[in-house]
Amino acid sequence: MTNPAPTRGYTATKDNLQSRLRRIEGQVRGIERMVDEDRYCIDILTQISAIQAALDKVALGLMDGHARHCMHEGAKEGRADEMASELMAAVGRLMKRG
Repeated sequence: MTNPAPTRGYTATKDNLQSRLRRIEGQVRGIERMVDEDRYCIDILTQISAIQAALDKVALGLMDGHARHCMHEGAKEGRADEMASELMAAVGRLMKRG
């Protein structure tokens, strides 16, 4: 007997999340082509900025789902502080760039 997949904060929007990630993957491949074609540096940097913004949007959606679902469930189990610390650590990692 197999265990069903756990319900995550993003389960309800999983298709949308996967679609966004595929779009980002395509953008990354596009940058690779731009480098192969010796495109102008600023044009490549503009595309990198767009990818970073898209990834930030994905991250915010995941954090929202975590706060609304996972933390809620954790609080029911008496793990509210643990879940809040975990979320804040993830936010801290996301904010550390270059």
